[in-house]
Amino acid sequence: MASKKNLVANRASLAHKVRYAATRPGRVAPYLKRAARDRWLAFKHPDHVGYYRAVMASDTKRSPEAAVGSQTHERWLALGRMQFDYLLRHGLEPGARMLDIGCGNLRAGWHFIDYLEPGHYYGIDISPDILIAAKETLTARGLQDKVPHLTITGNLTLDFLPDAHFDVVHAHSVFSHSPVEVIDECLAHVGRILAPGGHFDFTFDRTTGSEHQVLREDFYYRTQTLLDLAARHGLAAVFMEDWEELGHGQSKIRVSAGRPAPRADRPVPGVG
Repeated sequence: MASKKNLVANRASLAHKVRYAATRPGRVAPYLKRAARDRWLAFKHPDHVGYYRAVMASDTKRSPEAAVGSQTHERWLALGRMQFDYLLRHGLEPGARMLDIGCGNLRAGWHFIDYLEPGHYYGIDISPDILIAAKETLTARGLQDKVPHLTITGNLTLDFLPDAHFDVVHAHSVFSHSPVEVIDECLAHVGRILAPGGHFDFTFDRTTGSEHQVLREDFYYRTQTLLDLAARHGLAAVFMEDWEELGHGQSKIRVSAGRPAPRADRPVPGVG
């Protein structure tokens, strides 16, 4: 579970950067390189989707597994399995229809494809480069007979998908890289594609302090901000404490169509 210190920290502040550099001098040069790339790509791509698509192209060229946040193959395997096992414990069944937003190179997706009935997995991503890597994962795992859908998208309006179709919608490490307007766009439309009784799980970087971003790549939100945003679009939202206990580093919220759930008597994580 993330520590209280990490939840309070404003990683965009100069004071935090100085403390971080003093205690981790080996990471200063990689950060400066990343910051220089950020400025150049932000200049070339003022819209966020174009910017992050360029980030993914750069990262995927170096390593598709690192591009989705896994610095080693072992970590890539472990995080994919963690996502799969979590949904399995929460009742995922082979007959479910699943939309995986930001499917990447199928770190978790190949588990879902293998488990679900043929044609029941639909993965979307903004990056053509990472989708090519996804097809390589699919081939390496011998899952062609599962005929999954892998599709590029330029936004999260989900307008090309059918009404009331998906039992599970999943977005891992997507909103942690998204400004609030992108999250709002997704929440405004995801209810339409959810089947009765379906739910949408998404992870995010949680802060209990000031909401902030690091460069244009990493965004930190208070829990209540996202709960309120979901409620604005008629979605019931629940903070998933059991996910955070796994120690992934991000937090998770589950939303479903319907009236927002009443606020609990105890404080919501990230509020106050």
